[in-house]
Amino acid sequence: MDKNSLKKAALRYHSEGRPGKIEVIPTTATANQRDLSLAYSPGVAEPCLVIAEKKDAVYDYTAKGNLVAVISNGTAVLGLGDLGPEASKPVMEGKGLLFKIYADIDCFDLELDTKNVDEFIRTVKILEPTFGGVNLEDISAPDAFEIEERLKEELNIPVMHDDQHGTAIISGAALLNALEIVGKDISKVKIIVNGAGASAISCTRIYISLGAKKENVFMYDSKGLIHPDRDNLTGKKPEFVNGTVSADTSLADILKDADVFIGLSRGNILNGEMIKVMAPEPVIFAMANPTPEISYEEAKAARPDCIMATGRSDYPNQVNNVLGFPFIFRGALDVRATEINESMKLGAVKALAELAKKPVPDIVNMAYNNSNLNFGKDYIIPKPVDPRLISTVAPAVAKAAMDAGVAKQPIKNWEHYKNQLELRLGHDNSLSKIIENKAKQELKKVVFADAENVSVLKAVQQVVEEKIAIPILLGNIDTVKRMMEENMIDLPNVKILDPKNHISKADEATFEKYVQLFYEKRRRKGLILADARSFMTTRSSYGAMMVETGAADAMIGGQSRKFADTLKPALQIIGPREGVKKVASVHIAMTKQGPLFLADTAINHFLDAEDIADITELVAEKVRQFNIEPKIAMVTYSNFGSVSKGKSGALMRKATEIVHERHPDWIADGEMQAIFAVNPDLMQKYYPFSKLAGHRANTLIFPSLSSANLAYNLLGSVGELDIIGPIILGMKKPVHILQMGATVRQIVEMVGIAAIDAQ
Repeated sequence: MDKNSLKKAALRYHSEGRPGKIEVIPTTATANQRDLSLAYSPGVAEPCLVIAEKKDAVYDYTAKGNLVAVISNGTAVLGLGDLGPEASKPVMEGKGLLFKIYADIDCFDLELDTKNVDEFIRTVKILEPTFGGVNLEDISAPDAFEIEERLKEELNIPVMHDDQHGTAIISGAALLNALEIVGKDISKVKIIVNGAGASAISCTRIYISLGAKKENVFMYDSKGLIHPDRDNLTGKKPEFVNGTVSADTSLADILKDADVFIGLSRGNILNGEMIKVMAPEPVIFAMANPTPEISYEEAKAARPDCIMATGRSDYPNQVNNVLGFPFIFRGALDVRATEINESMKLGAVKALAELAKKPVPDIVNMAYNNSNLNFGKDYIIPKPVDPRLISTVAPAVAKAAMDAGVAKQPIKNWEHYKNQLELRLGHDNSLSKIIENKAKQELKKVVFADAENVSVLKAVQQVVEEKIAIPILLGNIDTVKRMMEENMIDLPNVKILDPKNHISKADEATFEKYVQLFYEKRRRKGLILADARSFMTTRSSYGAMMVETGAADAMIGGQSRKFADTLKPALQIIGPREGVKKVASVHIAMTKQGPLFLADTAINHFLDAEDIADITELVAEKVRQFNIEPKIAMVTYSNFGSVSKGKSGALMRKATEIVHERHPDWIADGEMQAIFAVNPDLMQKYYPFSKLAGHRANTLIFPSLSSANLAYNLLGSVGELDIIGPIILGMKKPVHILQMGATVRQIVEMVGIAAIDAQ
């Protein structure tokens, strides 16, 4: 987008509809007079009286504990300078928006019309009863230092100037990882810092906290090197004087043999020739915005061996403050910390650095049009869209606050806390947690029939790291190992077997045993021994036989093969459990209101009412396995006979009758349209006699494969819901078949389900 187009789009974005970017929305019921009398007079007097007796009760009865003030006087707006408080308001509203969408923190933005430090501090201080924390923003140095330091001393709530510490925390994590990749010791590297404002000072302080040596740091401002011979050093600059070289040493000269360049100044002050003299594999963080100190293209052309980071999202390794401040405040608020101290900031640094080393979720890869982000020179810090940030950084900050003794409300149950963090963002991951926690209780061996797939291998690494199951991989050993090496996937203790090419006599003997077993099962169904041997070279058949013989407890297949290619061998070798006439399948849609189970989505084309009732029983059994009480709707195009013609309505009416006869106590009903099934108010209003009246169905049974398949595909694509499945129901032993192109997260969840089934 060119500059003029960007200007028009930005102005339109901020002015169309309701001007600005934020609004205040009630969080309690306001539907009637009773609600209003509780919200205001006379009911509001009760919490007022409680708080008057005990001030800390304000956290129990008001929004204080989740409310942050974003405060500026507009003296350093972005890179635009002193624009004044009114001109800073769009930025402050934007900051409030980021707090909300990334960490579910509510904000009031406050723009103060003063450049007087004492007046600024006094204003913020007398507002302390309103807020749980204070985020200072866009305040020029050196005032920014004094304001933050004094407010931290005088307030008993967390205070942080994000311009100083946000960049420091994110770049600190990036620097740790960059130096690890190139094999350099932070205590020995030569660091050049260009810029000596609030952000540069804070960044350098945190690098030193991480192990850098002051004598190895050379800081420059617009007048040159911060040197002891200079008599014009203001603010905090004297903290970083370095007299080991002459005062007139230029930036070009100091770069010789430098390991690290940190740019927090202005665009285009570096060029390719200047960085050619840096040490091997230099680390270059050009963080001036929107124009870096040196462009990514020029830096890479001059030094292809460098690790480059900027503040821009259109290049690798964006140093973006949104990776830090929402989650730092989240952790601080959740333990009612009295401050944000150095140990809490370092906790965030280390959490971010570690997260970058873990396999990247598919949602992140898709967002950046990159199918294979991996820890390395082009990926040294997490991406802002990574959903794991809130449950990684916030707990690290909270724990650091507790360890430092500044937490007034320590966290006791970390697993519960992490679950609550994920739920804050509106994604209902509770079922995923149930799956993971249940799977961990008793580790089972899960064989992967399609190991020659990057997503499967990434999922296996996560399965191993989270201790969800013990994986066994089937595939060409050389191919699998090459893929692991190319994608930096480390699975040293995971067994890899190749049904086609045995690497030991024991493997060959096992293969022959499986061939004989398969032949005995199918010889009276037209199978000859040669066919049995050919079938057993396929990974789906071999994996199913491993499950049948107990060499594995469950099988996952289908990621890169047709559904039937995995299901057919499983049915032939393992088969349905006793009493099951038809195996079936269910998909789970993860909605904001909770999981929604849909069946039969993948297997059965032609069903009668008895079949549908049988499938309903299988699905209900699976729903209960997740500690969820099934509330079942038999869905079609009509409601309780409202449309007399049509096979589908009659079919679902009959199936409902059978379910009612078999299970009169179940919350199950039909036939009905899906809109009534998921809307308890509508159901209560129009069909109060129904067993589902007042309930939201969590299980939808469809009259045909086509309708069920269409429903889950639409929910997953148009509805943008996370979909788990298909989960195969009714097998004697667990086999689950992934839909082609399943994401890493979906694969991990399917492994958890398979492990639970095996338990």
